[in-house]
Amino acid sequence: MATTVISKPEKDKLYTQVLHLLGLPVRGVELTEEQMDSFIELSIAEYEQYVNDWLIESQWSALAGLDIDTQSLSNAFITRSLDYETQYTNSYSKIVGLQAGGKWELKKDFITLVKDQQMYEIPAGREINELLWFNRAEMQDSLVDPFLGGFGGLGGGGFGGVGGFAQVGMSGSYFMMPAYDLIARMQDRSIKNRLIGGDLTYRITAGPNGTKIVHLMNVPGGRFSFSDFKRNYQIWYWYYETTDRDSCLNDNKDVVKLPSDVEIEELTWSKLNKPAQNWIRKYFIGYNKEALGRIWGKFSGELQVPDSTVKMDYSSLLTEGKDEKFKLVEELMQRLERLRPDKILERKAGEAENLNRALKMRPFQSPFNVI
Repeated sequence: MATTVISKPEKDKLYTQVLHLLGLPVRGVELTEEQMDSFIELSIAEYEQYVNDWLIESQWSALAGLDIDTQSLSNAFITRSLDYETQYTNSYSKIVGLQAGGKWELKKDFITLVKDQQMYEIPAGREINELLWFNRAEMQDSLVDPFLGGFGGLGGGGFGGVGGFAQVGMSGSYFMMPAYDLIARMQDRSIKNRLIGGDLTYRITAGPNGTKIVHLMNVPGGRFSFSDFKRNYQIWYWYYETTDRDSCLNDNKDVVKLPSDVEIEELTWSKLNKPAQNWIRKYFIGYNKEALGRIWGKFSGELQVPDSTVKMDYSSLLTEGKDEKFKLVEELMQRLERLRPDKILERKAGEAENLNRALKMRPFQSPFNVI
């Protein structure tokens, strides 16, 4: 089957050059045109992989988070966006369902725990995004919150204490303690939450009539007891409402999340410039040498002829083919590395610095006046 990556005139010229390099017509080259068609396709595919991987990596900040369509990808490859954070948050929100900047509102609700019960039903139409945290009743009723300080108190009521506000003159108030006092109390509350919070894990399964069932479980080594707690223990969770799951999923199209999601146009011989064609030609020769070496290496390269045995030198072809392909890949990767945007910026910065240094040392042009 003829190859479609190269035209017939260009193929004939390339194949003739390669066969001459391999020894034709002085020595036989046991390669078929069909084999060489496969090798040229593989060579172009190898080059395509390396350059497209480099292109995607260099433009990843402009690609991540885009919808997978031709127009968006084309714009991403010819423009460079500096608003990476906004694109990333939008992409992440689509993946996890938060929909930052979208039309689907993320909502929050909680489950109130019941004694000796580990399974709880979530109403139909709610797509649970994530279970957030577990609140013990004593934390909800505590006065440890630094924003509940009252006037002059330390987390409670009273006047003239070390926190809160203080009165000056007939009216007005101001913070008595510096800002790090508030930060310290916030850190203190965070530590208390970790010390007395429960250790729970969960899984979610489908329930009847479109509902969801949340299964709460104790983690190994956890100290939480489902039969020994007060009222008002709560489990908070994120969810978004949808009565039509298919419409919701269609409205949130896939975005570029991995380099494999980026669609790249297939390369052909005619789309390559001369340096790229030269690289593929050398890589193509390496494939042919390897294939010819394997053919000559049949029966360990020994051919029986009348009254004698002929030893075919196949190992040198195998070695040459592998070494040439390895060196070509190494040279290509080094060249692509030098063309990375960060490397180009470093080189331009170095050029600007050296230029300024040279200009400072340049003598005055004649004639000049001294004041």
